[in-house]
Amino acid sequence: MELKVLVDNNTIIDRYFLAEPAVSYLIREGDTKILFDVGYSDILIKNAQKMNESLMDIDYVVISHGHNDHTGGLVPLVKYYSEAKAEHFNYPHPTLIAHPDAFSYKEYEGDDIGSSLDRKRLARYFNTRLVTEPLWITEHIVFLGEIERANNFEKIEPIGRCEHLDSMVDDYVKDDSALVYKSSQGLVIVTGCSHSGICNIIEYAKKVCGDERVIDVIGGFHLMNPSELQAVGTLKYFSEQNIETIHPCHCTSLEYKINLSKSSHVVDVGVGLSLDFS
Repeated sequence: MELKVLVDNNTIIDRYFLAEPAVSYLIREGDTKILFDVGYSDILIKNAQKMNESLMDIDYVVISHGHNDHTGGLVPLVKYYSEAKAEHFNYPHPTLIAHPDAFSYKEYEGDDIGSSLDRKRLARYFNTRLVTEPLWITEHIVFLGEIERANNFEKIEPIGRCEHLDSMVDDYVKDDSALVYKSSQGLVIVTGCSHSGICNIIEYAKKVCGDERVIDVIGGFHLMNPSELQAVGTLKYFSEQNIETIHPCHCTSLEYKINLSKSSHVVDVGVGLSLDFS
């Protein structure tokens, strides 16, 4: 599997890409191309072009959860595909995979923080598969669906409110999910923001894939200002694991990158980074 960072908070030094506080990864596994999250704006398209990467042959668009820093790029992506169709270029019709709640209305302190496109509009441009159960995209890559929240320290606080069954309720971001690549050496876990808890995600990935070995975790760990309970529990969890390398980024503070480096080799992430896993 090859993973290229199209969008992140940072860029790799001496590479002239654009950054924003968001996430998008281009993943290639065999003949399958997957766009995991789409960032906040159109920079995923601009950065892909600078990398000489085509977005006109994407097989799947996978959304980790419904916040606008992970879904905002859907609007320029749809426009990009629509303009290509108008110019009679081959128009891709990717399958969009997400949790069923990913495109519900979400707000925080009165501000809209969710996707600008709802299910109905997305269905005009994508084959949509909205699932809560794990979904194997290829023989080796799985979308985890709704993550089991099993431990007693990642007690998730609601992030604003969301629409559910025609009413507004506290949003515990049940739509937060991840991708896992099952390699011969172990698991590579790709996250968006880890609102469901990075440790919960890792444990659920092991359960779904039937493999206790984790060789890398890349993405947001949602460790900006965690509670003391979550901070202590998370650092203890990583100290007990045998994860050689991790790539925490996006919503992971420098403080927690340093703390995590006591247990695993922490590698910096930025737009332009390319990773290969066999």
